[in-house]
Amino acid sequence: MIRFENVGLRYGMGPEVLRDLTFSIEPHSFQFLTGPSGAGKTSLLRLLFLSLKPTRGLVSVFGREVTGLAPDEVAAIRRRIGIVFQDFRLLDHLTTYENVALPLRVMGREEASYRIEVTELLRWVGLGERASALPQTLSGGEKQRAAIARALIARPDLLLADEPTGNVDPTLARRLLKLFAELHKSGTSVVIATHDLALMDQFDATRFVLAGGRLHVYD
Repeated sequence: MIRFENVGLRYGMGPEVLRDLTFSIEPHSFQFLTGPSGAGKTSLLRLLFLSLKPTRGLVSVFGREVTGLAPDEVAAIRRRIGIVFQDFRLLDHLTTYENVALPLRVMGREEASYRIEVTELLRWVGLGERASALPQTLSGGEKQRAAIARALIARPDLLLADEPTGNVDPTLARRLLKLFAELHKSGTSVVIATHDLALMDQFDATRFVLAGGRLHVYD
């Protein structure tokens, strides 16, 4: 599904923040991405989402080498990827329901075909009573859950999540992890960036550890 070969990344003329990354992500797999603050976890997720281009090396996503892809081809690939950013990126003029439903609208689906799906997912993440609320009225934890629901609603081929349980209590964190696990069982590959060792210990999953700009893989 994903293949990196000798990938390096630098910002501007600075030193490489990621270097010599060689790894693959298989279909239907589950990975944790961890490492100290500033190790480059968010940068690696952005490379996986194609919102950053590598400085060097080869990146292949869904069998396509990404260098030289046209913008519409990149957009088509990104529609197969769900992502939860740390800054949530909810649209302020849309309600919680509308934010979560947005990927389905972009796919051209009529609301009647997805209304029940969106409503049930909002209920599952504890936002059933906040469906009509605008993002500026949501707490940080509520925004986090809305962003997670939006990433999950289209059942992507690949889910990328940057500290997805960082703003929620332990009980809700376990519910969200159960949701990620169910999505994985249905065929989605999952990559979760986290510092939470207790969280990682709940899953028998591959661990990608970033340190010193390099990636170490532990199965």
